[in-house]
Amino acid sequence: MGHFTMGTLILSLLMINLHGAAAGTHSMKYFYTASSGVPNFPEFVTVGLVDDVEMVHYDSNTRRTEPKQDWMSRVTADDPPYLQRNTENFMGTQQAYKANIEIVKQRFNQTGGAHIIQMMEGCEWNNETNEVKGFYQLGYDGEDFISFDLETETWIAPKPQAVITKHKWDNDKAYIAQEKNYLTQICPEWVKKHVNYGRSSLMRTERPSVSLLQKTSSSPVSCHATGFFPERAALFWRKDEEELHEDVDLGETLPNHDGSFQMSADLDLSSVPAGDWRRYDCVFQLSGVEEDIVTRLDKAVIRTNEEKTAYMTFIIAAVALLALVIIAVGGVMFHRNKKAKCPPTSDTSSELSEKLNPEKC
Repeated sequence: MGHFTMGTLILSLLMINLHGAAAGTHSMKYFYTASSGVPNFPEFVTVGLVDDVEMVHYDSNTRRTEPKQDWMSRVTADDPPYLQRNTENFMGTQQAYKANIEIVKQRFNQTGGAHIIQMMEGCEWNNETNEVKGFYQLGYDGEDFISFDLETETWIAPKPQAVITKHKWDNDKAYIAQEKNYLTQICPEWVKKHVNYGRSSLMRTERPSVSLLQKTSSSPVSCHATGFFPERAALFWRKDEEELHEDVDLGETLPNHDGSFQMSADLDLSSVPAGDWRRYDCVFQLSGVEEDIVTRLDKAVIRTNEEKTAYMTFIIAAVALLALVIIAVGGVMFHRNKKAKCPPTSDTSSELSEKLNPEKC
């Protein structure tokens, strides 16, 4: 499996990406994904992230690099060929990955089916200590395939199928030097540049609204935080000021349409006596913000679907009652109007004619 000349490639990439724009640590990450046999998905996708915020995107369907943040206009203003240059670079990488995924499939004796190679390369830079951490990780079908150990300057192959690649790359001293230079020198410099370009957006902090939610009275209580930024945040349940791990289900951090994030943590209270609820609270911590948001577990503030159901039942019942009243009033008015319009029934009318023509005018 031939190595990807990512050092040379990314040297020319101004679209680098950062991680968690919190005070202290910033990062830049690129994800390269090649797929084979996956329907309705591009064969190759590149996503660049700055502080875990998508900055640029390229795929084999559009075949062009697209900026994803408004502040990227500053990058292209300072470097007009930026988008076109990176489009050409990604096209070249796309061809390399197309060949590599076929080689890996042969290593695993695979011919058909759906398969994915994903590589993540980037670095973290601490603007307080100036410490730099670089990383290069390549996975195949959701499992680690090969990675670069920056300290020992060697490649790690957890899979037997990757050993051939490890030996080849370990013996390529020029490639190792190139990768080390990118991870420790070039990448951090671009992190600093992009933090500066997107400072107003990346350095902001937004505290979330936190709610306690419950589907039914027997369901777990969900502590839900939404509207926070940056993504680097923690949400957890405590009992008597001690963090809980058992009976807690932590959900994924998900993006909102406005660029902020949301997350939730569910607590199973099925074995907790009602009198002990006051001993629990939910804590939200946002990177770069000292003050935590603490929400005490209180049945009175929990929003449930049962409340909505009861409210809707009340509304439906009220509407139905109103409809019955309208029908009843309409019937009385109709009856009165008919009596006013119809002449009195003749005393000489036969019983038969009254039955055949009841109240007919």
